Amino acid sequence: MQLQNIPNIKNTDSDNFFLLAGPCAIEGEDMALRIAEKVVAITDKLQIPYIFKGSFKKANRSRIDSFTGIGDEKALKILRKVSETFNVPTVTDIHTNEDASMAAEYVDVLQIPAFLVRQTDLVVAAANTGKTVNLKKGQFMSPEAMQHAVKKVTDSHNQNVMVTDRGTMFGYQDMIVDFRGIPTMRQYATTVLDVTHSLQQPNQSSGVTGGRPDMIETISRAGIATGVDGLFMETHFDPANAKSDGANMLHLDYLENLLKNLVAIRQTIVSL
Repeated sequence: MQLQNIPNIKNTDSDNFFLLAGPCAIEGEDMALRIAEKVVAITDKLQIPYIFKGSFKKANRSRIDSFTGIGDEKALKILRKVSETFNVPTVTDIHTNEDASMAAEYVDVLQIPAFLVRQTDLVVAAANTGKTVNLKKGQFMSPEAMQHAVKKVTDSHNQNVMVTDRGTMFGYQDMIVDFRGIPTMRQYATTVLDVTHSLQQPNQSSGVTGGRPDMIETISRAGIATGVDGLFMETHFDPANAKSDGANMLHLDYLENLLKNLVAIRQTIVSL
């Protein structure tokens, strides 16, 4: 796992997978701290290296009236407070070249959304900050194509890069994970499986993305079995009322038992 250059990351000498988890979007300070406190307690107990995830804004929305954020600087300051309060690194999405330098002042990992991963200027802007760059695999891209996205980062003199599979479009309103892509992408960089976004059901007629949270454990288990370095999942204490992606998020109450099961699978695999 290439995580040693991420500040405050703990337990990197373990054989465990690492975890990027948190709410889809930062809705406020209290909710972010509440979620972070719970996840930190669980991951500390299970010796799972942890990065808190929260989007400071949501630029890719189906409808103009969809929630986009509470204000860029306000949300980024909350991410910084999470990091300082719990001594954990943080990750957030960026959407423009200007976002890269702004967000880099507050977080440890810059994430390129799947729809934007072919945008060379954006990827290079993120790489040039010196921060770790997490490249989401486009829903329209093959695993093999991600080597070129990785090379854009490394050719920008930044070796701190990882890739994240978040499923591939299957028809108009469903996603599927091709687990053959995990070992392929691990040849290029540290590889993560985005469990919850892989279970999205996009392009609903309502303009609100659906999901299959009942399949979170199934997809997570399969990811661990195929050797992913890390897992990404969005979690919330009240998914039904979350302002973004509530339909595919994991309820926070279910996180500890899920991670216990996944750690057991990883330990079994390591011992083989």
